[in-house]
Amino acid sequence: MTSPAARARARAAEIITAVVHGRSLDAALDDGLQQLGPALAREQPLIQEICYGTLRHLLALEPLLSGLLDKPLKEKDDDLRALLATGLYQLLFMRVAPHAAVKETVEAVQELDKGWAKGFVNAVLRRAQRELETLRDRIARDDSRAHPPWLVEALRAAWPDDWRAILEANNARAPLTLRVNVSRGSRTGYLAQLAAAGLVARAHAEVESAIVLENPVPVGRLPGFGEGLVSVQDAAAQLAATLLDARPGMRVLDACAAPGGKAAHLLECTPDLDLTALDHDRARLERVAENFSRLGLHGQLIAGDATRPADWWDGRPFDRILLDTPCSATGVIRRHPDIRLHRTPSDIEQLARTQ
Repeated sequence: MTSPAARARARAAEIITAVVHGRSLDAALDDGLQQLGPALAREQPLIQEICYGTLRHLLALEPLLSGLLDKPLKEKDDDLRALLATGLYQLLFMRVAPHAAVKETVEAVQELDKGWAKGFVNAVLRRAQRELETLRDRIARDDSRAHPPWLVEALRAAWPDDWRAILEANNARAPLTLRVNVSRGSRTGYLAQLAAAGLVARAHAEVESAIVLENPVPVGRLPGFGEGLVSVQDAAAQLAATLLDARPGMRVLDACAAPGGKAAHLLECTPDLDLTALDHDRARLERVAENFSRLGLHGQLIAGDATRPADWWDGRPFDRILLDTPCSATGVIRRHPDIRLHRTPSDIEQLARTQ
């Protein structure tokens, strides 16, 4: 019987493999975490850390891994390659004892139904452990290694004085930022609840509804999360509700609403809104409904294409329209590291046309 820590590493390798094959990290991680049994529930933070961290650095880890292999792995063993990448990430970036990282990662091979590869994985990671300082030097030498070359060149051209700082920021862990539901309580009051729960946090200096946690935790540990007292949302995204300046009684359209964070924030700030949340993806619109339900909010949800208003619009004007158009997401790589793998130069042109 493999240990929970080893099984967690196997689940992380499976999620990373799905992302490498084209799935979004959000979708793959959601599916993977939902399949965890009670015995693995406590390993959820470890799985998330390994998935996000490995994908954040995968483009830099890949060449190191290739140098540790005598010959390339076959495509059918992509899960093994992902597992080895997680092992490298643990050795290079996590505060896990090296012997424990190697032992649990080797044990995870059994969970992938590839017991024949235990000796192979052990040999590769033991070699990495012996050469750790050299590998660290190679990783630290250039932040651009963790980004696709086309993106590095685009950033260098657009921001010649800042592109290296942007790459460095992309490689940092994103903070866990919360949005206090101001219709249900104050930020000061919620900071007190966090302190009582033993969670260290601070008020965001620029955004009145935002709180930044010193260390990320599962949402289940956030006081009142299930009751709608707070949501997870980046501080920059929380500025949208303020900038829109919606007032009581106004008719408001959120034209690309899913998963519903900005629409919910609008209703929290100004409950007396006639709000329509529109999204072309019916399945993602269900996330909006779930968020509204948790927060105790109400709005009209419509599945429709914002570029074809004749299909869904009743002809009555809106007082405000929030349009979070489909974008390259290269500005939120820190939060979504899989963008490094999935975005291509041709996507930028296509997305600009859609916008």
